[in-house]
Amino acid sequence: MKGRRIILDTLAGHEAAAQLVDGRLDDLLIDDADQIRPGAIFRAICDRPLKGQGGMILRLPDGDRAFLRHAKGLAPGQPLLVQVTGFPDEGKAVPVTAKVLFKSRHAIVTPGAPGRNVSRRIRDEEDRARLLAVAHDPVLPEGAGLILRSSCAGADAAAIAEDIAEMAALAAAVMGDAEGREPEALVEGDAPHALAWRDWVSPSEVVTEPGGFAREGVLEQIAALSGPAVALGGDAAMHVEPTRALVAVDVNTGGDTSPAAGLKANLAAARALPRALRLRGLGGQVVIDCAPMTKAHRKQVDSALRAAFRADPIETALVGWTPLGHVELQRKRERLAVLPRLDRLLA
Repeated sequence: MKGRRIILDTLAGHEAAAQLVDGRLDDLLIDDADQIRPGAIFRAICDRPLKGQGGMILRLPDGDRAFLRHAKGLAPGQPLLVQVTGFPDEGKAVPVTAKVLFKSRHAIVTPGAPGRNVSRRIRDEEDRARLLAVAHDPVLPEGAGLILRSSCAGADAAAIAEDIAEMAALAAAVMGDAEGREPEALVEGDAPHALAWRDWVSPSEVVTEPGGFAREGVLEQIAALSGPAVALGGDAAMHVEPTRALVAVDVNTGGDTSPAAGLKANLAAARALPRALRLRGLGGQVVIDCAPMTKAHRKQVDSALRAAFRADPIETALVGWTPLGHVELQRKRERLAVLPRLDRLLA
């Protein structure tokens, strides 16, 4: 089926959302009530500094702990507004930032960062001027700024203004609760259905009737994620396998022994890798063992990787090549890994 479809459903009692592009699963969001969602905002209490790391362990409600990098100038017992940035590694504290953002479909309110701006992705000068006029009308909390997201391109001014007003009101309420002696949860992170509305902004048909995953073939495509193999066309394939320390990616040419086989497989792997990681919920360190090719072709692979991850919603940095010819990436842990939960989710 051609076009984009967004399916809002549940998996094993967990809220879930899937995005299909021409019938193929392109993105997947699955909630987990046992985890603190990224985007959640807390009034945390500074607990103890980590000497040598420049960070601070913070107390959260219910005995949870958070880790804040770059905690210079903070003292134990001090209250602090923080926002969860991702999921923690097993046994580690929840990663947070003191740069809190209030993000909706069209607008981002930025406390402590004044200024009103429009996304650089909107290049039409008339539309930018229209949006800047919309951005300068609402009243924001003192010291806060505003960013209009790329989804504002061609969007209705009233809808944008409503988004801005809601985020400004939420920011004002949260900032008013910044002081206190005990940790407190102030804003829950968005669940999958809200995230789909907020971030999947391309024109799409939306399916909300229960059982949509089964009817649309989403369950079969999720089940296929249990294997590491990702077809790259022809005999070439890529294997994506998470380990405790990193995500290992192996690229093979299969039976193709032509001189250009290695480069073709590596370029195809670069294009396919963001989707493979996204659907599996994988992040952290990623190491790619490329198919054999000459060093002269590395720039082409670099360019393909940068272009592919530029369109991916999850922040990923290309670290570089190792002496053994592997490519290293660092990917933000914004999602829970799907593989460890797959049997339970599909039961």
